[in-house]
Amino acid sequence: MSPQPVSPAARGRAALALPAPVPSPPPPRQERLQALASQSFDLLVIGGGVTGCGIARDAALRGLRVALVEREDFASGTSSRSSRLVHGGLRYLEHGHLGLVFESSIERARLLRLAPHLVRPLAFVWPVYAGARVPRWKLSAGLFLYDVLSLFRNVRAFKSLNARQVLEAMPGLSSTGLKGGARYYDAATDDARLTLANALGASEAGAVVLNHVFVRDLLLEEGRACGATVVDALTGQALTVRARVLVNATGPWSDEIRRLDASGATPSVRGSKGVHIAVPHERLPVREALTLLSPVDGRVMFILPAGSGTIVGTTETATTAHPSEVRASTADVDYLLASANGFFPEAHLSPEDVLSAWAGIRPLAASGYSGVGDANSASREHAIHTSPAGVLAISGGKLTTFRIMARDVVDAAEKVLGIPHRKTPTDTLPLPGGELASYSATVLAAQAEVGREDTAVHLVRAYGSRWRQVWELTREQPPLGEPLVPGLPYLRAEVVHAATHELAHTLSDVLIRRLKVAFETRDQGRAAARLAAGDLAPLWGWSPEEVERQLAAYSRDAERLFGIERGGS
Repeated sequence: MSPQPVSPAARGRAALALPAPVPSPPPPRQERLQALASQSFDLLVIGGGVTGCGIARDAALRGLRVALVEREDFASGTSSRSSRLVHGGLRYLEHGHLGLVFESSIERARLLRLAPHLVRPLAFVWPVYAGARVPRWKLSAGLFLYDVLSLFRNVRAFKSLNARQVLEAMPGLSSTGLKGGARYYDAATDDARLTLANALGASEAGAVVLNHVFVRDLLLEEGRACGATVVDALTGQALTVRARVLVNATGPWSDEIRRLDASGATPSVRGSKGVHIAVPHERLPVREALTLLSPVDGRVMFILPAGSGTIVGTTETATTAHPSEVRASTADVDYLLASANGFFPEAHLSPEDVLSAWAGIRPLAASGYSGVGDANSASREHAIHTSPAGVLAISGGKLTTFRIMARDVVDAAEKVLGIPHRKTPTDTLPLPGGELASYSATVLAAQAEVGREDTAVHLVRAYGSRWRQVWELTREQPPLGEPLVPGLPYLRAEVVHAATHELAHTLSDVLIRRLKVAFETRDQGRAAARLAAGDLAPLWGWSPEEVERQLAAYSRDAERLFGIERGGS
C-alpha cells in the first residue's frame, strides 16, 4: 500500500506536531506472574486474540480487576492469519446478513478514527465479466445498499466504472469479456498489531496481561468456576489464579476450555479454514485491492497490496484440523494461484513465486454453521454462552467487530458480578498509538527526523503516535538504525522495542507478530532471526547455547505455521 497523500494543510500542521506522551513499559514478566498469583480478580480472560485482548481492555477501562492469559502469544492464532481487512462485509449482503453489515460498517468508521495508524482506507476495484454470478446492475445495487448501511459515512461513495476505467486501474487484468465494474472503499489493517494495541491498552489500564501462560485446570467451588490453575510455558511454573468471573475467548480452542468443566458438552464452535498466499509485488503489481469471483468456484476472494508483497486469499473450507497445526495445503495454494492467474493471465504465477502461505481457523458459532457445505455462507454473528460452571464464552464474530464482541462480554460479566452497568469507554478512546490529530502530519514529522520516507511511513503505521520510542533507540545505539532485512523497512531497533515495550518473549513473537518479517521473506525470517537473536541475547540473558536453542525453536515455529502440506485441504 502506498503512503497516503499529504495535503497542503497537513504540511502546514506538521511543524506543530508535538511528541506524544511516552507511556511506561509494561511491568517485568516476573512481576506480572507474581501479581497473577497474589491478587484476586473480577475477571480472568482466557485467550489473547483480538477479542480476548479487547475484552481485557474494555473491562479494565471500566474499573474491573482484570487478568488475561494467552497460551502462546497475542494474536498467535486466527488474529494474525486474516486477510488484514477491517471491512463492512460487502459479501455478507448476498446472504442477507444486513445487521452484521450495518454493525461492521459503523465499527469500520470507528476504528478508522480511533486507530488511524493501524486501520487505513483502502480502495477496492470489483471487475464484472460476461456471465458473472453478480452482474453490473446487481453489483451497483449492492454497493449502493453498502453505502446506505454505513449511513453514507464510508471513506468515499462507490463509483461505477466502465471496462476502460477498470483496466486503467488494474494493468494486466484480463480484458476478455470485461463489462465494467466499480470502485468502493474499505480499510486495511495489521491484524497482529491491532491485537497487540488492545493488549497494551489493557495493561496500561491496569490489567495483568501475560502471554505464554496456559490454563491447565479450572478451580471449582460448589460447581462454579472461581479461578484456574495456569502454567507459565516459559518456565513450567504453575500458579493459581482466583477470579469471580471467567471468560473463554479462545476462538478455535473454545471447546477445549469448555471440556474442563463439562466433558460432554456439545461443540460451540465450528472451524472454517482460510488460506492466504503472498507473492512479490513485482509479480502481481496491484495498486489498489481487487474483489473477485474466483473462476474456479465463483466464491468471493481478494487480491491485496501489502507492503513489499501482494496477498491473494482466501479459501474457505470446513476443517477439523487442530488450530495449532492447521497449514496451507498444496491444493489450497494451487487454488489461489489458479484464481489469480485466471484474472492476470500474463502473470503466470507458479508455486515458486509464493513468498509465504498461511492458514487460520475462523471460529464460527456452531449455531450458525453445521460444519458441512459452504462455510462462506455461514453467519459471522457472535454468540455468548454460559457453561455449566458459569464460564462466559464468546464465539463467532469477525475481526472488524471485535470491539462490539468485547463490549457485550463485559456487559454480561457486569450482570454476573452484580455491579452497576458502566458504558464502555472504548467507543471513543483511541487505541494506544492512535492519538493522532493528523496521520499525514505525523508522517511528515517523522520524515523530518528520520530522513527516509519509507521508514517514516512504516514507523508511523506500526506505532502511531509512539513512533519516536523506536526511533530514539537508534540515536542511543546507531547500529539499531540498520535494516533487519535488506529491502524491507523493519529496523533492528524494533526488535529491542518489542522486547522492552511490547510484551515479546520469543523470536516468534518478534518476527511473526510484532513485525511481519516471516510473512515477507522466502526463508520465513530464519536469517533475520539470527541477527535479532544477537540483539535480544543481552536483554534476555541468553548464552550462545541458548541462542542456538532459540533459533531452532523459531525454525520449528516457522515450519509449523508456513510449511505447506501435500495434498488437499
